[in-house]
Amino acid sequence: MEFGTIITRVGEVIDIVGVLAIVVGVVYAVADAAVRRLRRTGPVYERFRRVLGRGILVGLELLVAADIIRTVAVTPTLESVAVLALIVLIRTFLSWSLAVEITGRWPWQRWRAGAVDDDATGATAPAAAAPAPAGGAERV
Repeated sequence: MEFGTIITRVGEVIDIVGVLAIVVGVVYAVADAAVRRLRRTGPVYERFRRVLGRGILVGLELLVAADIIRTVAVTPTLESVAVLALIVLIRTFLSWSLAVEITGRWPWQRWRAGAVDDDATGATAPAAAAPAPAGGAERV
């Protein structure tokens, strides 16, 4: 088997894994929401959106990886690279939009001082307020 064929197959496998990640994410989010609704435990809708968004994000990242592998490794023509750039741009915009929807802040604000990780789900919550410095002025 020649190198180009192997790389194309690898890209196709990663495409399938990306689609499966989205499907599994949707099924898991629906099942989790149904169980939480039936047991009446915690906020159902917010958690559903967060879990669903994470499944979609993982799938999008895998689909972008597959596109990069197939386009750059097999046929690096100017046209194929331009198509790849457009696909990556669209999927990156979708990923950023989903990340903002899930966390409520821009990705670069995630590990900012004053936010702590909430229960291993990756959601952040404001940290407890620290006492004000002497003199009554707050530091920024």
